[in-house]
Amino acid sequence: MEAHFEGFGDRPTFADVLPLARLITDDYLAGTYSRVDIVFSQFVSTLTQRPALDHLLPIEPASDTEGIPGNQFIFEPSPGAVLEQLLPRYIAARLFQAVLESKASEESSRMVAMRNATDNAEDLIQDYTLAYNKVRQANITREMIEIASGAQAR
Repeated sequence: MEAHFEGFGDRPTFADVLPLARLITDDYLAGTYSRVDIVFSQFVSTLTQRPALDHLLPIEPASDTEGIPGNQFIFEPSPGAVLEQLLPRYIAARLFQAVLESKASEESSRMVAMRNATDNAEDLIQDYTLAYNKVRQANITREMIEIASGAQAR
């Protein structure tokens, strides 16, 4: 294990992922890793979350570059310096997105679980109320029969 980062709490912030992003970026640029992937819970909808594997580094050029002229960009001070400034921010943004999606997935799962628990509790209350009322009614009926039988016996 290279490093340990505690949970990001109930309200993760962008600043929470910056140390992890810096560690990943520095180690990748130093050649410690040849590839960096991230696994997280992807939030699709309230009822659907999927495990996701995203490729972070190395950055691959997009395949849909049609219409973008090549080699017509001027980088100041240099492409390496620009990349050195942008790479940590890019990695931090991708990590923050993964943290937020994981948090949304967790909250959604909790919400669904609590809704199911509430529905099940309401069903149990209805079932037990019905059973209680049936027993109560049977006791009342039995007592009325006993009273009527006692009155006829006199």
